[in-house]
Amino acid sequence: MEGGGGRSGVVVDIDAAVDDDGGSRTRPWVRVDAETGESEEMELSKQAVMRRMGVPARDLRALDPLLGYTASILARGYAIVCNLEQIRCIISSEEALVMRVQGDQGDDDAAARYADELKRRLAAGRHAAAGMPFELIAFGVALECISSVFKSETADIEIEAYPALDELAKKVSTLNLERARRLKSRLAALTKRVQRIRDEIEQLMDDDDDMADCYLTNKMRMDGSILGLNEGLERTGNNNGLFGRSSSAPLTTTVFPKKKK
Repeated sequence: MEGGGGRSGVVVDIDAAVDDDGGSRTRPWVRVDAETGESEEMELSKQAVMRRMGVPARDLRALDPLLGYTASILARGYAIVCNLEQIRCIISSEEALVMRVQGDQGDDDAAARYADELKRRLAAGRHAAAGMPFELIAFGVALECISSVFKSETADIEIEAYPALDELAKKVSTLNLERARRLKSRLAALTKRVQRIRDEIEQLMDDDDDMADCYLTNKMRMDGSILGLNEGLERTGNNNGLFGRSSSAPLTTTVFPKKKK
């Protein structure tokens, strides 16, 4: 159940989840609608997000900035759960929920930029011209946004690095060496963060099943077709008997095990 919140234009979920400490808490999200491209701010509890997007609690914890999870890209049911540092979002074929986090690294600004860019893409109608489903557009925008963050941080380091190296070349001193050491540490940390995102993308692209799971629109279409076929077979079996079987005989479905990776 959702109702009006204390701030204008903000949707607040009243059915707040109970956290481990026994208190109830909601978290701010930005929702982008797949059909209209319009965005709105929402206050949703953990349970509300789980029900709305169909993701389990363990996957939602991967987005919690307080738990310190590393970058991850998870295809779960009919949703894609992305923890791309500043960009923490859950994408379905109908909407994208972007977590707003006020942190030291500008997470909140990155989330707002993501929502604005996705809205702009949808308004431009690029996905319609290319025949690309919403979830892949939203996923692509998330990757572009975090890449832009890394590019900006790299540029900041470069701006400081060149003068520092020039000073070190002119004079080797404790001050200049310490300045170069700090820049090297920042660059190493940034490289490690970029590598984590790259590893997640490569792992996803190397697995055909995971790639197919990200095509949520097609998955829903296929599952709907299978469900309709099963219902049709059940009605046929119940009304007329199926292949000479009694109408009272149960209709069984063979489920083949998924190929091991």
